[in-house]
This record gives sequence, structure tokens and C-alpha cells, in this order.
Amino acid sequence: MIRSSEFINAAYDRGFKFYTGVPCSHLQSFINCVIDSPNLRYVAATNEGDAVAIASGVELAGQPSIVMFQNSGLGNAVNPLTSLNAIFKIPILLIVTWRGQPNQTPDQPQHQLMGEITPNLLDLMQIPWQYFPTETAQIELTLNRVVKQLRENQTPSALILQKGSVEPASLSSQLAIKPPSAIPPSPYPSSSAKFSRYEILKAIQSVIQPPDILLATTGYTGRELAAIEDRENQFYLVGSMGCVASVGLGIALTQPQRQVTVIDGDGAALMRLGALATIGYERPANLTHILLDNHSHESTGGQSTVSGSINFGAIASASGYEKVILATTPEEVKSALKSASQQLTFIHVKIQPGTLKQLPRPKISPEIVAQRLRQLMSS
Repeated sequence: MIRSSEFINAAYDRGFKFYTGVPCSHLQSFINCVIDSPNLRYVAATNEGDAVAIASGVELAGQPSIVMFQNSGLGNAVNPLTSLNAIFKIPILLIVTWRGQPNQTPDQPQHQLMGEITPNLLDLMQIPWQYFPTETAQIELTLNRVVKQLRENQTPSALILQKGSVEPASLSSQLAIKPPSAIPPSPYPSSSAKFSRYEILKAIQSVIQPPDILLATTGYTGRELAAIEDRENQFYLVGSMGCVASVGLGIALTQPQRQVTVIDGDGAALMRLGALATIGYERPANLTHILLDNHSHESTGGQSTVSGSINFGAIASASGYEKVILATTPEEVKSALKSASQQLTFIHVKIQPGTLKQLPRPKISPEIVAQRLRQLMSS
């Protein structure tokens, strides 16, 4: 058994100053020490997949990051780990507790199967893993191996934390309560949208220029943005649906000097709606969250979403976004973007369904997209 501070301090010396995750009782003492540390940044995610996406944004922006959660939550993280980190080559360190570990004191029944398959699941995802150190003498060696793996593989590595690995530690701090500050908007007008995604994306791109960052959600949004013009400050999420806002949050927190704009979709936003709560609490002044809403999962055949019955602006407002704007035309979108600086802003844009004929996919690989974005943000 080690003291949590011993690992945290050794990791700090290797550049690990950012943590995010979801609590677990076996992780209690470790996560408490992280939260209480004045030298670390901890972001409380609403689910494990969001935590992976947040940490990935932090890493893209130049800061090593650590994600902490129990092995049951590994299921929530499979999608971003395999379709975000693996293909974009984004290395993050996972600390995963081993609930339901075989041949140990019986755990709760919901942990039995995941306990049996945790190491194999990491192997299947091609994530190298080792045990979290239980002796002080193991800490340096373990971290040296992890850092080497992250640097050489450019993909996640994991430490499996067994029960009793760290000494108990109480929590002395609590998150401050931040009441919503935006005025909830009125319901969106019932009139139909008049402009296409392509027209709105052209308006957005005309405003967002390097060195500011522009991220686009999966599906037609990223493909159309690249078709209009591929730029080094643009990141096209492919897969990991619903994660673009969390990636943007990680970048915005790490690069506060840059304006970060995220283009989301109604289906994607609904998939990970809890991300709005985390973003609204953190409230980075340099983040703008645009929602393009056509009431459908268009790239998969146009199946309807429930967004027509939802007031996204009211959700954003209640979550803590400081400015909420409803825009209906390209000019209104431009105006909203120009007024969005220095406040966390949510822009809801209704768009027509439909896309370009013979819409191409980005010619540049995800790995190169990530590399050039890192290079831009390191300059």
C-alpha cells in the first residue's frame, strides 16, 4: 500500500497536472488527494466516455492527462478509446479500478462479469496495461514504463488499481456551487429552417481563423467543413459520436488564450447531454458551442431525433452557459460568433436537412489532423 501523494507527486514531476474522471469507492483516497491538491486541475465528468474525451482535448492542446474511473465505467469509455484515441493517436493515462477482481473478497453482483474480463477488455482494445503500484519502490519504475509506452505508441495506457493499493485519505474540499447565469431563451420559433448546413458552415468558417480552433462533430458536419476548405486549425471528429464538445472543453481549459469553437449536431448532443453540465460548470470564457439542428440523424439515413421537442437553449442556460443565442441566418451566426468572446456561449441554429451531392470525405488522415493541430497549438 502506498500514499496517494507519492504517486501524484511522481506523476507531477513527469508533467501530469490534469485529471478528470468519475469516482469509485476503490479510488476514493486517490481521487480525494487529486481534488484537494492545489497544484492539480481536476474536472468532474458526468460519465467515463466524456472524461476520456476531455482528457484527449487536454493532450491535443499540449498537456499530459490522466483519467480515473472504475472498471464498470470502462464500458462507457470503449467508444472514444477505440474511435478517438486509437485513430487520432492521442495518448492518455487511464487509472482503472478492479471491482469484482476474481479470487478476491466477493464484490457486488454487478461487478462480477466486468471484474472477470477487465484485463482482457484492455487487451482487446490494444491498450497496454500494468498494475497500479502498491509499494513506494514501484512508483518510479511504473511511471517510467507508462511514459515510455505513451510516447512510443501514441495511444492510451492503463494502470489497473486493485483494492487496498493506496492508503485512506479524506476529502477536505467541495465543488463550489455556481448558479446559472444566462437568461433562459424563449422557445424556438416554429417556422421551418431556411438555410443549409453548408451555408451555415461557410459563415462559421469565415469568422474562425487561425490561431483560433474549430472542431466539427462526426458525420456530414466534419465532411462538409473540410469540403469547403481544409485548414490546419480544424479538427474533424470521426466516430466517438457526442464527444466533440468534451474535446473542445479540454482544449479550451488548456489553451485559454485561444478561442475554441465546437460545431455539434442535435443527435450527437443528445447522445452525451451530460457534457453540457460539465462545460456549464467549468465555464471557460474562450469556448463557443454551436448546435446545428435538423431534427435528424442525417448521415445514417435521416432517422428523426427528438430535438424538435426540446429547448436546447434552455438546457444550456440551466447548465451554466453564460450566453445563449438563437440564430436563423448565416449573418446572425456571424454576429453571434463575433460577440461570443469572453463568455461561454451556446448558439442554437436550426438548419435544413440535406447535404452536398457526392460529398467527399476528408483526404487527410485523422492522425495528421491531430498532429497539425498539436503543432499549431504549440506555436
